[in-house]
Formats: sequence, C-alpha cells, structure tokens
Amino acid sequence: MIQELRRNPVLNRRRAGVLLHPTALPGAFGKLGASARAFMDTLADAGMTVWQTLPLGPPHPDLSPYQALSAHAGNPLMIDLEELVPAGLLKTEELGALTRTEATTRASQRFQSGHYTPCEVFTPEAFHHFVTRHRWLDDFALFMTAREAFPGMGWVDWPDQLRDREPAALDALRASHRSTLDRVIFEQYLFFSQWGQVRQYARARGIWLFGDIPIFVAHNSADVWANPQLYKLDGDGNPRVVAGVPPDYFSPEGQHWGNPLFDWHRMAEDGYRWWIERLASQQECFDLLRIDHFRGFQAFWEIPADTPQPTRGYWVPGPADHFLEACLRELPGLPLVAENLGIIGEDVEALRHRFQLPGMTVMQFGFDGNPDNPHLLHNHREMNLVYTGTHDNDTTLGWYRSLDERTRWHVDQYLRIRGQEMPWALIQAAMGSVSRLVMVPAQDLLALGSIARFNTPGTSRDNWRWALPVNYREQVNLSGLKSMVSLYGR
Repeated sequence: MIQELRRNPVLNRRRAGVLLHPTALPGAFGKLGASARAFMDTLADAGMTVWQTLPLGPPHPDLSPYQALSAHAGNPLMIDLEELVPAGLLKTEELGALTRTEATTRASQRFQSGHYTPCEVFTPEAFHHFVTRHRWLDDFALFMTAREAFPGMGWVDWPDQLRDREPAALDALRASHRSTLDRVIFEQYLFFSQWGQVRQYARARGIWLFGDIPIFVAHNSADVWANPQLYKLDGDGNPRVVAGVPPDYFSPEGQHWGNPLFDWHRMAEDGYRWWIERLASQQECFDLLRIDHFRGFQAFWEIPADTPQPTRGYWVPGPADHFLEACLRELPGLPLVAENLGIIGEDVEALRHRFQLPGMTVMQFGFDGNPDNPHLLHNHREMNLVYTGTHDNDTTLGWYRSLDERTRWHVDQYLRIRGQEMPWALIQAAMGSVSRLVMVPAQDLLALGSIARFNTPGTSRDNWRWALPVNYREQVNLSGLKSMVSLYGR
C-alpha cells in the first residue's frame, strides 16, 4: 500500500498545500468559476500544489459541511451563476435581479427547452450521461423536492406514505412538483460540471485536489431517508443511538454530534455497497481523500438518543479490517488518508498501519511537554501529513496568543523564535518536516488571529462563515512563500 501511495501523484514527492473550503472564496454569484481559478493561480504562484477542501455537500442552515443533506451531492450555493451567461442559460441582467433558486430554475427551463447555446461544458448528451450514471441523484432530488413541499420539517415528520417511500407517494410527488425536481437535478449537473472544470484547471496549473469525507451522515439527509435499514433507527425513523466523542483535546465535555449510527451488520450483507458507491463518487472529484473520524471504523462512541450528555456514551466495535478490505478490493488504489486525531488507542493505529494509510500530525498539538508527542517535529513520519492547524483549531496566531506563559515559552524554545514571528515560524517548521505533505490553513498564510477561526467544535454559533478578503492575494507574501516552499524541496 505504501508503494501505491507513493505512486499517487499527490504523495509521490514532497509537497505543500493550502486548506480552504470553497465557501470561503470571494464571489458574489458563486465560487466555482473565476474565484476558484484565481485562488488556484495564487497557489501556483506560491509554489503550492495541493488544495484541500472540506466536504462539498449541501449543508443544513447551520452551514456545517459535516452535516450535509447528502453524502454525494454538491452544494448548489457554490455554483457560479456568471459562468452560465456565455451559454445563454442566464442573462447578465438576471444575475442581480433573481434569487439563486429563481436563477437556477430559469436556467433549468432554458436548458430543457433548448433555448441556450450548447457548449463544451453544457450539452444534452453530457446531462443525460450525468443523470444515468449517478444512482443517488433520483433519491436526492426527491428528498430535496419533499423538503420544499414540507418546509421546516424533517423527513420523519412527512406524511407517512412519503416518509416510508411508498411508490404511489413518490409518483405523486414527481407529478405535482416536476419543476422543482427538474431544478434540483439540473443544479447537481451544474455543480459537477463546474467542479469538473475546476479539476481541469487545477491539473493545468499543477495542482492536486484533496477532499474530505465525514464518516457519519446527517439524520435529516437523503441518504438516511432512502436507506433507513442501514442505520440504527426505530420504527418511525428516529435514531435509537447517535454519534459523538468522549472528552478530548477539542472538547473537555465531549461532543454530542447527533448523527445516526450505521448498522454495520446490515451494511456487510451487501459488501458495504453504500460506502463503496460513496467513496467512488468522491474519488471522481478528488486526487486524495481524508476520512474524517477514521477511528470510528475500529470503534465508535455510541450515545443513547434520549440523553444529551456525551459522557453517557460507550465504545462499540466497528467493522475494521473487513470493511477496509472490501473497499480496497472494489476500489484498488483508493487514495485514503486517515484522520487520527483525538483519543486514539493502539488498536486504531494498528488498523491504520495494517492498511498502511497516512495519518495526520498537527503542529499546534505538540507542546504538552512530552518529548515523545507524535505532533512534535522530530517525531514526524514521512508518509503522515503535517498541518499547522485544522479547520477545528484556532488560527496559529490566535492559538499562540491564547497559550499560558509556560507553554508559550516551550513553543519559543522548541522553535527557537520570539513570538512576533508567528505564525510564520510554525509554518516554516512544518515545511521542514520529513512529512511528504504539509497543509497550511489559508488563515495562517494571511497571519490572521482568532477572528478568522472557521469552526469551534461543540458550539453552533458563528461557525463556517469566515471568508477570504477580496484582496487576499495582496496580503500574502507570495515571493517569500515560494522561496520557503523551494527551500524545503516542496
């Protein structure tokens, strides 16, 4: 497996990249057009060759990409509406006059009626190919159409016939809401067409795309509604137990995520088909894939659904080797990275090592006074990834400023710096790691403080909203960054 990973173009040599979710890109009418291209131009000009995103799925109102409405679909809010103008799917004057839903509805109607100019990106043949090869699309479109028909309601509260997916109810929904159904399907076609263009542009600029897959899915999602037998639910579709984690570095009280837990025994009956299709669809979009909360395959924290306290949970064995063997048998060479942060026992690391999957180290986690801490620079491993911080951490500057005096002294001594050099001292240390791939959050490249933090685990307010300033390119020392990348052979 290590040899396979080294054959993967992302890990075949030392590289550096940037962690930035596309929603944080500037862009009044969408993210996957000129804004994405400008960002990749900036990466290339700095010598960075990897762009890591968070999950791309459509979020709930809290905007968390880790609680998406689908494990397969793309977030339609990322679609760049300006990119639809040259093909005649939208008119320039409509961009500011229509809501996004009105705009994509009108674009869908023009496409279906043929009132547009076919081009390389948008053609009837490409649309037909997209619809026929994505089995998840019909369930997702029905789910989103029903959500609009019953606003503010989860699928467990829909009329019983629709909740239980009785064929007559699904047929009635199709007939009565055809325009909505067509729009939802067309939005997904637009998203993946534009993402395909992003990937082509990335290749042209020498940039590899790095994706993220949450291990669990949201209860109120097309996946659970369409496949309730694969989850630990009661007869009405409500979770009997939910996911979370015990107290750890990110949250002293633990975390109550609320996601339904997989019924792994049922999933094993068809060879984990749902998971294999999920991984395959993400592999179409990315060159490398991180599995968030990898430890859940070895054992997961199961919390009774009727209690809000994470501490009342307990560990339950996961599918471990049997699952990974099935996935890699069906998808040989699947380029996985294991997120192994938090409370990680020897059994989890043994599972990761048996399949020779890269793990993660985070520079901010290294300074607990233990010289054996795996996150310290001198303990790094070549095939593990190194981050200055993650989307769940404070920015490096914010982290450093929040340290107590003793820990800050420890950081200064280890890095041989004075505090005014942050965050660049930590970035440079990461660049010098033996790790093949170093990832730096965009906020650190801009030397931003805690105000730019993207997410605070265990909280539900003011997360996932930070965005790059419009003039971000002017705020990054591109020549200095490129010199640093070159200095460390990345």
